[in-house]
Amino acid sequence: MALSALDLFSVGIGPSSSHTVGPMRAARRFALSLKEIGLLEETRRVHAQLFGSLGATGHGHGSDRAVLLGLEAEDPETVDTDRAMERVSQVRAAGTLALCGSHEIAFDTDSDLVLHRRETLPTHPNGMTFEAYDGSGQSLLRRTYYSVGGGFVVDEDASGSDRVVEDSTEVRYPFSTGRELLDRCHESGLGIAEVMMANELSWRTREQVRTQLLHLWDVMQECVESGCTRTETTLPGGLKVRRRAPELRARLQEQEAAAREGGRPVLDPLWAMEWVNLYALAVNEENASGGRIVTAPTNGAAGIIPAVLHFFTRFVDDDEDKVVEFLLTAAAIGILFKLGASISGAEVGCQGEVGSACSMAAAGLCAVLGGSPEQVENAAEIGIEHNLGLTCDPVGGLVQIPCIERNAIASVKAINAARLSRHGTGEHKVSLDQAIKTMRETGRDMKVKYKETSRGGLAVNVIEC
Repeated sequence: MALSALDLFSVGIGPSSSHTVGPMRAARRFALSLKEIGLLEETRRVHAQLFGSLGATGHGHGSDRAVLLGLEAEDPETVDTDRAMERVSQVRAAGTLALCGSHEIAFDTDSDLVLHRRETLPTHPNGMTFEAYDGSGQSLLRRTYYSVGGGFVVDEDASGSDRVVEDSTEVRYPFSTGRELLDRCHESGLGIAEVMMANELSWRTREQVRTQLLHLWDVMQECVESGCTRTETTLPGGLKVRRRAPELRARLQEQEAAAREGGRPVLDPLWAMEWVNLYALAVNEENASGGRIVTAPTNGAAGIIPAVLHFFTRFVDDDEDKVVEFLLTAAAIGILFKLGASISGAEVGCQGEVGSACSMAAAGLCAVLGGSPEQVENAAEIGIEHNLGLTCDPVGGLVQIPCIERNAIASVKAINAARLSRHGTGEHKVSLDQAIKTMRETGRDMKVKYKETSRGGLAVNVIEC
């Protein structure tokens, strides 16, 4: 299976790639299918069902809202995030929905959109089924989709253009394990980012790759800025979690201004780490409020790669070529997790989300700091090894506690992993492949209540009010 860096990184909407972006894409795909095969005008009713983890935490993750928007053919990358909640409220109040953006049908959000909290479909915990009916109640089309993490959606039953198939594109330097990736580097004499760029040329030109990666970086920066300038003091959802990024940035800017006026640098030895925390908090607070973010490789872990990349561009080097190198390297590691284990919290717990992102960020930073392919692989291994066993137990089913702080902690951990690897030769006892295999097996052994169902851990031990 061939994967592009632009499969791992995509612009989306918060708060969850698997529970918000995925359902929106699936619902949109179903609506467009009705139009493509000529059934849209006959449709008088659509029934949507969410199962497993989607059903258990769908309300907190905005899965229900995402389905409504998707049925109206909204796309996660372009949907107006400021207007989305208003439109959902209109649908609920009016009891009608603009299917595929144009065909108005009756839609009761209580009976036509059902979340099954304890029923799971085969294949994957994040399953959903859509069915369209005509005026007589006759079924016109039924499709089942699975949101498999990172916004990826798989439809095993459909055919034709609606079926998501593995990309069989032949790339120049194929790899599916860390060992194979290092072998490709040795055989070609290229670094990891260069190997990735050569593979990207199978889909698009070098300039297109560069332009799209820098666009993703622009969105990451815009997300941080939005998270730092919001005037709302608390996040939505009922937990009353306080936004911290605006206050933290104001405090850091005051310290910076005072030092500048005094003609001296800021004396705090952990000054840079404060900014890393800020960047991660800003992104994940935006994500928690349904803002525009870059899935990297998931929404729940979307703050780590931007935070580490912001750290590098602010304190080390802001060269755009380095940004591209960072993202390509991180994507190469992300591909290993996607192919060798999972990036879905509903499948392997938070180790698959924050753990993968920490590993990817560590690898990217190590590369732009001058690390060899072996050192980069070591950084990635350190990043995941010390996140093994991490559970996904969001309080209230919201991507807030412990998710937001966890991104900040993992961002600092990624920087430390990159620096540790640079002090070595790249030789180490535990390989990245072994760590990824361990993550997969740990996720398989992990109880369902610790895999994005909010039935265990902090989710049941923290009072929600």
